[in-house]
Amino acid sequence: MSETIQIGEIPITVTLKDVDNVHLSVHPPDGQVSLVAPASTRLDVARAYAISKLTWIRRQQHQFRNQARETPRQFVERESHYLWGRRYLLSVVYQNAKPHVTFDHKRIVLYVRPGSDVIKRAEVFHNWHKSLLHNAVPSLINKWSEKLGVEITNYYLQRMKTKWGSCNHQARHIRLNTEIVNNAIADWLEPTKR
Repeated sequence: MSETIQIGEIPITVTLKDVDNVHLSVHPPDGQVSLVAPASTRLDVARAYAISKLTWIRRQQHQFRNQARETPRQFVERESHYLWGRRYLLSVVYQNAKPHVTFDHKRIVLYVRPGSDVIKRAEVFHNWHKSLLHNAVPSLINKWSEKLGVEITNYYLQRMKTKWGSCNHQARHIRLNTEIVNNAIADWLEPTKR
């Protein structure tokens, strides 16, 4: 069950469900606020909790509003892209062959068919990111599963807007954001030395 409460100028979506703890989140890019609480929580208790965190909510929203926004990628010549935390310039080659991506120490080369639009170029690039992660993730799962004493039976890669990953400990599955391959946070994922 979800309901919206208003605290001053801030609407908060409250969802009551089968969880053990209260989770308060402020989501990018606009600072929308959500609160997930155990199913037995009364709405006035959820409201009181949100009020107690009002300073934190406003601080998070302020950070999102003042954050520099990266312009949407167009996948065009000399555009900057990141891989394993390093910056590369993109080269785009139009040819009548199967689309693919390569990279060397200073550039990423995107090969696409003539007339490929930004959506197609982005799709080829995203699929390349997924293939890089599929090569890196299994050995890392083995390494960290052993260190943490947990068993992972499967993993999934997908685009996520608000987090780097998540896990379902009961099903023993993890989900990773494909964008992780771009950022410095992915340094530990790189399978080979740069």
